[in-house]
Amino acid sequence: MKIPRILLCAGASGSGKTLLTCGILQVLKNRGLKVASFKCGPDYIDPMFHTKVIGTKSRNLDTFFTDRDMVRYLLAKNSRCMDVAVMEGVMGYYDGVGGTTSRASAYELANVTETPAILIVNCRGMSVSVLPYIKGFAEYKKDSRIAGVILNQMTAMLYPRVRKMIEEELSIPVLGYVPKVEDCVLESRHLGLVMPEEVEGFREKLMKLAGILEQTLCVDKILEIAGSAPEIPEEKPWKEDSAYTFSLPEKVRIGVARDEAFCFVYEDNLKLLEQMGAEIVYFSPVHDKRLPEGVCGLIFYGGYPELLGKELEDNYPIRRAILAEYQRGIPILAECGGFMYLHESMEDMDKNPCDGVGIIPGHAYRTEKLGRFGYVTLTQREGTVFGKNIGKSPAHEFHYFESTSCGHEFLAEKPMSSRTWNCLHASEHLLAGFPHFYYYGNPRLPQAFLEKCLEYKK
Repeated sequence: MKIPRILLCAGASGSGKTLLTCGILQVLKNRGLKVASFKCGPDYIDPMFHTKVIGTKSRNLDTFFTDRDMVRYLLAKNSRCMDVAVMEGVMGYYDGVGGTTSRASAYELANVTETPAILIVNCRGMSVSVLPYIKGFAEYKKDSRIAGVILNQMTAMLYPRVRKMIEEELSIPVLGYVPKVEDCVLESRHLGLVMPEEVEGFREKLMKLAGILEQTLCVDKILEIAGSAPEIPEEKPWKEDSAYTFSLPEKVRIGVARDEAFCFVYEDNLKLLEQMGAEIVYFSPVHDKRLPEGVCGLIFYGGYPELLGKELEDNYPIRRAILAEYQRGIPILAECGGFMYLHESMEDMDKNPCDGVGIIPGHAYRTEKLGRFGYVTLTQREGTVFGKNIGKSPAHEFHYFESTSCGHEFLAEKPMSSRTWNCLHASEHLLAGFPHFYYYGNPRLPQAFLEKCLEYKK
């Protein structure tokens, strides 16, 4: 399958990757191209910005969560019928698992998917010094795949001279520059960027940026580089008896909490659930007073419940309905913010206690720093997950909150580290804890959940 594609990367976080990725996506969309977008790694918020631009769901590609063949399959599957695919890197180009490897880095994703990389160089405070900076990134690995550079925060006056030096001395194509645009900035909070809906005048800012980039970037050359990427297979990388082929004999209706409090959702998780037999219906723990009719399972993903603690507490009817359904045996999946909401009580961002659903016997409280941050491998220690043993699962944690009741049915192991801890509540009809799951990393989890939902339906 021929998929023109590029990966936008940088030397460090804070170099402007997300803003420029959104700007380039808008430029391509303005040209009438059908664009697929992807985020390297486990990030939830950057794909929301991509989605806001292109109007279709952005996806994650993660070489820790899935192996090489699965990453390539997901890229091909989600780029079908598109003119070009744009991937946004994570952190610095070579930064990976454990802080000492390139595993699960943007560099590894570029190599696994055979994608040309374009290095975004923040030139603030530099001129000639950008040359050794670029040279180091391009030559650190023989297969760096860096096919060009974009000079960010570069002046129009200096750009022609710096471009000439780079192309003559390093033989690396310079694909344009980005001047400093004062009013096109994305702000951050404790879990990363603010949500797209919170950026005042986002569409207007984006269109302004796209107009600038159309003038300052070599868009045709970028598309030419994207077109140089080799074909990629789209065959399914699993055997016929794999859990990936599982499908229920009949549909089950699954209620997924999705609103401003619960918004950290991997789109591929939902699609795999649907492929396995789920009918997804959304509800809002902030606004709705009752659960959707006929649901046989509930999912609470992560998000920002700590920003809406009072609103969640005040919506007593839905908290009561969730607890009543749980007591009747409905299967529930809950991650991070969703897990916090299920507690007897949780703190908001100002450390005010708020009543939760009451399923988890304990209190979720705010800390002053990131707790167990990063990738983990989870191994089931005891008990069952919806009546099954699902074995090992790759997962990810990122939270400033802690709980007096984290659970102990799984052992979490940090890669490239000796650090371990117990986590997760698991039973016949509950899996809840801080870790985030990516279902393509272990399809036995959604399978076990949906089978239990079908039991509940019957």
